[in-house]
Amino acid sequence: MFRTLANAWKIPDLKKKLLFTLFIVLIYRVGACLPVPFVESGALLDSFDSSSILGFVSILSGSAFEYSTLFALGVSPYITASIVIQLLTIAIPALERLAKRGEEGKDKIAQITRYITIAISIITGIGYYFLLRNYGAIRKDYTGVFFAFVIVACFVAGSSLVMWLAEKVNEKGIGNGISIILFANIVSRVPSALIGFIANLVNSIGGAKVSDLVFSIVYPICYLILLLAMMWFIIYITDSERRIPVQYAKKVVGRKMYGGQSSNLPIKLNMTGVMPIIFANAILTLPATIAMFFDAPEEGTFWHGFLNIFASTSWVYVILQFVLIVAFAYFYVAISFNPIEVSGNLQKNGGSIPGIRPGKATSDFISKVLSRITLIGALFLSIVSVLPLVIHLIMSYIPVVKDYSGMFSSIAFSGTSIIIVVGVILETVRDMEAQMTMRHYKGFLE
Repeated sequence: MFRTLANAWKIPDLKKKLLFTLFIVLIYRVGACLPVPFVESGALLDSFDSSSILGFVSILSGSAFEYSTLFALGVSPYITASIVIQLLTIAIPALERLAKRGEEGKDKIAQITRYITIAISIITGIGYYFLLRNYGAIRKDYTGVFFAFVIVACFVAGSSLVMWLAEKVNEKGIGNGISIILFANIVSRVPSALIGFIANLVNSIGGAKVSDLVFSIVYPICYLILLLAMMWFIIYITDSERRIPVQYAKKVVGRKMYGGQSSNLPIKLNMTGVMPIIFANAILTLPATIAMFFDAPEEGTFWHGFLNIFASTSWVYVILQFVLIVAFAYFYVAISFNPIEVSGNLQKNGGSIPGIRPGKATSDFISKVLSRITLIGALFLSIVSVLPLVIHLIMSYIPVVKDYSGMFSSIAFSGTSIIIVVGVILETVRDMEAQMTMRHYKGFLE
């Protein structure tokens, strides 16, 4: 990875793309720190739990959500809009035909996605305004309609600017814009997490209870081992692939014979990357987003219990996340990989899978292999994402460690965060390697 980055830095075009991407990330981080007028920045800080849904939204926004800054909505509206447009593309024939028109169709689909993003930003911004008002984050002198319009307009403008920055990374930078921004947001919380850990360790050492000191030492060691094991597992699965053998027929052109070569059709074990996790969490945050419009329900009421079901401290949430990740993995593969098209391309180029007839039999065989591979990849994503949540829930039931739940609450969404970080790094490195290879062959041909 470091060698690839060093080599990319020596190529002028890639160097410009890397600098452009870093510049976009810098702009985003500056916007994530800009306060919104009439809002007391940081007023929600004490109300956020790192293991709650809103805490996870704050992680994805780089703490901008809990500090109520310009980019508080982050990339969530854009991701939700992408999910909506992909679902509508399958459900509405007109959009499906539009998506198959090449670059012109893709541009129109992208334009529709932007409009949906703005609409979702307006709805989310209004809900976020009510959340701020309910928690007293808006000053009493600024509760009129005009001030509400200004606050919501700032959040919508910030979300639109984040969408524009992500698209600029796709156009002129390296990697996927949404993934790069999510990566920057998660990494930006590392320094504050280290400072908090050191502060807790110092307080435990200065305390009189030996148990506090033991947990302060044992917990980070176990946490670090878990993180390293998960990172190794993620990298191993991400780089794994199923190679279907392909044999090309021999053909004579003039006096020369072409073909007759053996190749393979590689299918990645994790073709979807981190998108199923992002989609699943976007769906699971909908109840909390809708709840922003209303006052917090009283304890013991139906709506209080309903919202608790969708809290990350609930087993229902864990099960729903597991199921949704698997479902979205199959959905994402279905819209991004077409076995019939692959089979047709193989047949046109004189290729065939040994022991499988060309045509429908080949597409059925590829679909069967793809289904099994997708299941393994989906289970991998689900287990890595849900495992920290399960550990957090189990530890909260153990009386010995229940008093130290605050010390390990940060592991709740560490699986998802690690998958995003490692996935973005691997995806960006592969993108750089592909561009360097392309330039190498281009220079060779010239």
